[in-house]
Amino acid sequence: MKRDERRVVSPWNIANVLTVLRLVLVPFFVVCLFLPGTGWRVAALAVFAVASITDHLDGELARRYGLITDFGKIADPIADKALIGAALVCLSILDELPWWVTAVIIGRELGITVLRFVLLRHAVIPASFGGKVKTVLQITAIVLYLLPFVPGPVRWVVMGAATVVTVGTGVDYVIRAIRLRQVAKQVRGE
Repeated sequence: MKRDERRVVSPWNIANVLTVLRLVLVPFFVVCLFLPGTGWRVAALAVFAVASITDHLDGELARRYGLITDFGKIADPIADKALIGAALVCLSILDELPWWVTAVIIGRELGITVLRFVLLRHAVIPASFGGKVKTVLQITAIVLYLLPFVPGPVRWVVMGAATVVTVGTGVDYVIRAIRLRQVAKQVRGE
């Protein structure tokens, strides 16, 4: 009889540490963004950039070295949403980004996060290419808003694209979730 030889991965691994670091950086980002002066704005941009890099790096390390954990599956999307959400809310509070854009993006992100948790018992829907494009567009748009002296139309075009792709990928995710649920029901004979 063959033993189950699955490797147990400690939640204290580099991928999860990077995820926690991203969460810890969010308040520092917010403080820097609200302090007056271009120097603080650049500091906020630097903190946001470091946090955004950890988003890419933690996932890459987790996949490459088999460091995927239940903690990471839950904490990573929370850290992502906290960073993007904090940036959008702060930019809206500073009256640099319309609240409706913030509401649409955060509403989609929260809705899909809840849907993911509901679907966890059936299966995980992997991130699509569109989801990755969405993330890159959101980060790029926020960086353009954080950079001093970027012309408004440039910011708006990229944020507009980010908003459209965010909504489109949200609709795609809901369609894939419905299909997954139907397949799960068929498998169970419901």
